[in-house]
Amino acid sequence: MGNRTPLAATLAANSISTAGTSLTLIGVPWFVLETTGSAGRAGVVAFCATLPIVVAALIGGPVIDRFGRRRTAIVSDAVCAAAIAAIPLLHFAGVLDFWMLCALMALNGFSHTPGNTARYVLIPDLAEHSGTTLTRAASLFDAVSRGARMVGAALAGVLIAFVGAETVLLLDAATFGLSALLIAAGVRGVRAAEPRKAESPVSLRAYGTELREGYAHVLGNRLLLAVVVMVMFMNGTDQGWNAVLLPVHAEGELSGASAIGLLTALFGAGGLTGALLYGAVGHRFSRRAVFTVCVILCGAPRFLVAAVTGTTLPLAVTMLLGGIAGGVLNPILTTVIYERVPDRLRSRVSGALTAGCEFAMPVGGLAAGLLVEGAGATGALLAMGGVYFLATLSPLVFPSWRTLDDGPGAEPVREAPGPEPVPSAQAQAQAQAQAPVPAPVSSSAPSRPTPGP
Repeated sequence: MGNRTPLAATLAANSISTAGTSLTLIGVPWFVLETTGSAGRAGVVAFCATLPIVVAALIGGPVIDRFGRRRTAIVSDAVCAAAIAAIPLLHFAGVLDFWMLCALMALNGFSHTPGNTARYVLIPDLAEHSGTTLTRAASLFDAVSRGARMVGAALAGVLIAFVGAETVLLLDAATFGLSALLIAAGVRGVRAAEPRKAESPVSLRAYGTELREGYAHVLGNRLLLAVVVMVMFMNGTDQGWNAVLLPVHAEGELSGASAIGLLTALFGAGGLTGALLYGAVGHRFSRRAVFTVCVILCGAPRFLVAAVTGTTLPLAVTMLLGGIAGGVLNPILTTVIYERVPDRLRSRVSGALTAGCEFAMPVGGLAAGLLVEGAGATGALLAMGGVYFLATLSPLVFPSWRTLDDGPGAEPVREAPGPEPVPSAQAQAQAQAQAPVPAPVSSSAPSRPTPGP
């Protein structure tokens, strides 16, 4: 029996951080619409918040390894807490200009990404440390994120209605602080969480070499590349939905912020259900077949339903069912990534994957705002829903998706030169990933690829 405390602390920290992020996801767009009344400005804020995410992911992988995954997670959450808290505090003081809001959201996005990546890449080592299987740990990581997203969204809708968006942002800042404390206290004695001894002295040349290793691994694996391209379009349109389209639709057709909270919570509840179901019985079915069906159902229908109806019930049912389908996706993708990326490259490859998957997010939020102002809410919903649907046809079209069921080491990868990964840890992780997966413990409840709101 291994030590489960580091894994439990990481899951708890990730759940609290994710719940807080859900507060921001709803609170900031609503704050912008309340204070400016402009969908275009909401899109600009979304652009400023997400562009630094891509930048941080592009360059951050080697930094995480050298600085240490534990330290990175702690510092990241601390900076995010300060940036988010500054928004309502400056607003209460009457000195918050629009450019300040954009700058603070940019700082939050830039700082949040390394912490997310650090927690994510620790999961295989924490699974081994605790004596659980990789697939089970990956399912729990995704389930806890979706459960936290559900709770955070529901709280955001209620709290905005009763105490205002500013107070919600202060609560979000507190969640980042608590997440940092959990990692600091709970993730100890895990070698993979500490700074890695540099293979070469610190220099721009060495940093560039390490950075290229991550991108070379992704470009050399056709399945990982296919995942990045598909999820890039999904995340871009999701950002447009979250930051602009859903708030505008809720303000014009539904019951305001409370409707956003309800709908996002239902999607999260469905996602939690889907992730737990896949963790319990998913190993019995073909990954590719399950993934192909669920990815088509998870996103595009909500755009269509919102475009053709003006009531909450049809969209609520669609969000719940779409969440169940979406909850199945991340455990599959996460397990595949853990199987096919050696530990030595995990932070660097994860950074490359995150950068690719989130590359379109800044454009998605900005495009949604411009589409609403130019073509109306209905036209914007149909246009972005069409993009989402075309992206999810990828597993039916591209041959590289046929290797989804092949398991670890299925596809040879062109890697940059470097020391070989430690065989014992990697072999154990791969063996665990292929083992039959028992049902997750119900009391345990994770955008690398992270499709869905």
